[in-house]
Amino acid sequence: MDYIKKYLVYIRTVRRYSPRTAEIYQDILGRYCQFCSLEPQQIVKAMTVGDIRDYQVHLSLEKKLSAKTSAQHMSVLSGFAAFLVREGVLDSNPVSLVGRPKIPKRLPSFYREASMQEYFEMTEWKAGTALSHKDALHRLVISLLYSTGIRRSELIGLKIGSVDFGRNVLHVRGKGNKMREIPIISSLSKEILLYLQATESLLGRERTPEEPLLVTEKGKPLYPVAVERIVGEELALVPGIAGRKSPHVLRHTIATELLEKGADLNSIKELLGHSSLAATQVYTHNSIGKLKNVYNNAHPRAKRGGNNGD
Repeated sequence: MDYIKKYLVYIRTVRRYSPRTAEIYQDILGRYCQFCSLEPQQIVKAMTVGDIRDYQVHLSLEKKLSAKTSAQHMSVLSGFAAFLVREGVLDSNPVSLVGRPKIPKRLPSFYREASMQEYFEMTEWKAGTALSHKDALHRLVISLLYSTGIRRSELIGLKIGSVDFGRNVLHVRGKGNKMREIPIISSLSKEILLYLQATESLLGRERTPEEPLLVTEKGKPLYPVAVERIVGEELALVPGIAGRKSPHVLRHTIATELLEKGADLNSIKELLGHSSLAATQVYTHNSIGKLKNVYNNAHPRAKRGGNNGD
């Protein structure tokens, strides 16, 4: 039996992994078969601790892959092995007995609140001036990513009907096809309405709730490269924003700002659509600098230079 094909069907239908993720899994499992000189239908023969350990050494020393990429290969093999255990093909997961490469922690970068405020002041629509579809679209992309913390794929997946103007709520379909509601501020609702008016004026027709919210000037759904380009162009307008300019950094930015302003981790977790609190806790590291300042300014002993005396 071809267990790789069966596993790929499982992760697409039961686990609801994206087509792109399924492609990555298929590629990694195929590479493992090539390393073991086996056909895909024979992969079960190579699901041993020894073969898997040899493969990890091959990835690190011969292929010189990063620890993160090697760990991804091990994670895919572990998921596949766990599937084989559920199928009754293996007695236990051999990958669990192979040590994973240590991945150095990388703290998420973010933009300063003042820089984002500067951007919105620079691009603010002035009453009495014509608002083009391009200007409205570009600013709305930044506003949505920064205000809601949604992922790029979630942004592209928004429909006109995803916006509940009555409740000021955005309905977002996230990873695993899970739906969540995100509150939006009234100014963002108005911005969406202005964009919709500019789009209808461009296209010359009223659009339905089922149509994509964000579209190009030709009325086509916005696509990943276009979103990256828009974010890069818009944030380049702000002198204080240097380094990487991406949708994901905007997501990190709002999470960090909310945490610094006192929002609890569980609330931020729900906003971002994280499956576990561990994924959200990384933002606590970004706030340690501010915490140190508060500590040094407020702690009675810190004020005395750490001395017990008056």
